[in-house]
Amino acid sequence: MTPEERRGLLDEVLLADDPTDGLWDLVDRGVAGDIVPELPALRLEQDPIHRHKDVLAHTIAVTAKTRPDLTLRLAALFHDIGKPRTRSFEHGGVTFRHHEAVGAKMTRKRLAELEYPKEMRRDVTELVRLSGRFKGYADGWSDAAVRRYARDAGHLLGHLNELVRSDCTTRNKAKAARLQSQIDELEQRILDLAKSDAAAAERPEMDGQAIMEHLDMPPGPLVGKAVAHLLEIKRTEGELGDEAIRDRLDAWWAAQA
Repeated sequence: MTPEERRGLLDEVLLADDPTDGLWDLVDRGVAGDIVPELPALRLEQDPIHRHKDVLAHTIAVTAKTRPDLTLRLAALFHDIGKPRTRSFEHGGVTFRHHEAVGAKMTRKRLAELEYPKEMRRDVTELVRLSGRFKGYADGWSDAAVRRYARDAGHLLGHLNELVRSDCTTRNKAKAARLQSQIDELEQRILDLAKSDAAAAERPEMDGQAIMEHLDMPPGPLVGKAVAHLLEIKRTEGELGDEAIRDRLDAWWAAQA
């Protein structure tokens, strides 16, 4: 098959309302090995001592939980693709350290071979790279960490959060509910911080009271003009710091005189 034919077959399966049967059919007939050879490799051998999930079954379940958006479903299909290469048995358990970073590189290469559009390759690869970022949230994230998560995700934030939600395939209802609640909380914090940051961006570095005290001036129209002047400086030049903004206020005041 040509890359276009292989890509078309994969897209057809992924865009079905429920891609479960289609994906298993590709694997069972050996077709998946021609399209995405990394996919059947996820059928990791079950170790009798170090028991762990069948990663292929988990991957297909995650993919089926997402809505039929091609970027999102490709990211779900590839999000654990790096696990076979990073699998290690340590301290009586199995680990897959840095599998997201390894998987992102594998994803970029495979999507290029299938000749997906450059923008889609970039977005899917980034979702795979970020797919494990949420794992540390339960340990307690600062506001800075929440901002960094949202900033790194950028225009893919909605896709990333949906991928994280879908990545929970546990049968433990309490654990699943706890994870969904944590994602709800994260999304609300992102919204709240965005609102507060937007409000802060519309405040000058010195408020009216500070301006009156610095210039020893009474309330009046000039205070409003000074506030507007400092706000315009912030919008165009960003935060200047206390000393610099006072110097700029003095220069403005001298020009008024």
